[in-house]
Amino acid sequence: MQIYLPIAEVSVNAFLLMGLGGLVGVLSGMFGVGGGFLMTPLLFFIGIPPAVAVATEANQIVASSFSGVLAHLRRKTVDLKMGTVLLAGGLVGAAVGVQLFAWLREQGQVDLLVKLSYVALLGVIGTLMFFESLRALRRARQPGVRPRRRQHNWVHRLPLKMKFRASGMYISAIPPLVVGALVGVLAAIMGVGGGFIMVPAMIYVLGMPTRVVVGTSLFQIIFVTAFTTLMHATTNYTVDMLLAVLLIVGGVMGGQVGTILGQKLKAEQLRILLALIVLGVCAKLALDLVLTPDELFSVAERVVTQ
Repeated sequence: MQIYLPIAEVSVNAFLLMGLGGLVGVLSGMFGVGGGFLMTPLLFFIGIPPAVAVATEANQIVASSFSGVLAHLRRKTVDLKMGTVLLAGGLVGAAVGVQLFAWLREQGQVDLLVKLSYVALLGVIGTLMFFESLRALRRARQPGVRPRRRQHNWVHRLPLKMKFRASGMYISAIPPLVVGALVGVLAAIMGVGGGFIMVPAMIYVLGMPTRVVVGTSLFQIIFVTAFTTLMHATTNYTVDMLLAVLLIVGGVMGGQVGTILGQKLKAEQLRILLALIVLGVCAKLALDLVLTPDELFSVAERVVTQ
C-alpha cells in the first residue's frame, strides 16, 4: 500500500515502513538497544531525506524508551539524581545540536554531515563491539580468570562532587554533564537516543554499577529525544508524524519477538551479531557516499541553468 509522506515528499510502501520498524524492534528486543543508530540509515536507503529521518526517528526512540524505563522504575534500577544531571547536560547539547543542524541545512550540507557522522560512528562502535565480543568469548572459555577490580580514576578527583545514593557513588557532576551534552548533540544531529554511547560511558568513565545503568540511561533518553523532536518540529519542520506512527507500530510488535529470540542466544553471540550488523550498515553508507550517482546529468543541468 503506497502512501505519500508530506514532510519527506516521497511515496513509500506503508508495510515496508512497518517492516523496517519491526526489524529494528526485533534487534532492540534481542540486543537491548534503542535501534535509532540502525533505523535512521535504513530510512536513508529507502529514499527518506536524512533531515526528515533524523528528526522523525526520535519519536520512535521516545516510545520504546518510555516503556523500558517503566519496567526499570518498578525494579528500582533507575538513579533519578544521576539521570537528572545527565538530562541537564543533554538538554543543553540537544539545543546546540538542533541549531547546528538548522545552520547546516541552510548551507545545504546537512545530508552529507549526517551520513559522514554515521559512517564514522558506526565504524568505530562496530569495530570496538566486535573485538570486545571476541575477548568476552575468550574469557567465557576461561572460567577461572577473575575480572579486575575497578579502580579510582581522574573522574573521582574533579570538583563539584555530589552523592548519588542509588548508584552508591560520590563523584563530580562535571563528567555526567559532559556525557549528557555529547549525547544531546548526537540526538539532534543523528536522530539517535545515544544509549550505545551513554551506557559504556556510564560504566567505564563514571564507574556506575551495571544494575542501574540501563534504566538511568533510558530515563535521560526519553526527555532528551522528546525535546529534540519538538525542537526539530518547530525549528526545522522536518518531523513527519505519519512516518513516525508507522515506525512505532512496527517497532512495538518487533520488540516482543526480539525479546523471545534474545533469550535463546548467549550474550557474547548477541554482541558479535550486533557488531556485524552495525559494520554492514556502515559499509553500505560508505559505498553510497563514494560510488558515482546514477543521475549525473541532473547535477550538470543545475550548474548550467544557474
